[in-house]
Amino acid sequence: MTDILYKDEYYQIVGLCMRIHNELGHGFSEIVYKDALTIELLSNKIFFEREKEYLVHYFGVPLEHTFYADFVVMEKIILEIKCVKGLTDEHISQAINYLKVSDLKLAILINFGRDKLECKRILY
Repeated sequence: MTDILYKDEYYQIVGLCMRIHNELGHGFSEIVYKDALTIELLSNKIFFEREKEYLVHYFGVPLEHTFYADFVVMEKIILEIKCVKGLTDEHISQAINYLKVSDLKLAILINFGRDKLECKRILY
């Protein structure tokens, strides 16, 4: 049997997102869910960075434009929040790019834009 990378951490984060979705429902803008998630992470004493900036290098030269991951949780998981009709290949590509520039191995996409919370694990 294969071990799941950061299994407990994943379930903890998704559980907090479910709590938020159960309380707020769907339909708000992303910023509302990000603010609620900030409250949940703080109250659960989970270390995180919000809007973490990542530089992109081209042959060792940092490019002018940077990436901002919504959250980096526990210094090892990228957490991207969406509020859309459904997650797309573009959302997955964005998360993969964040993993590339951060050297992290796991991203979680959470979509609050539907009746049921949508989540996707992305490994790099």
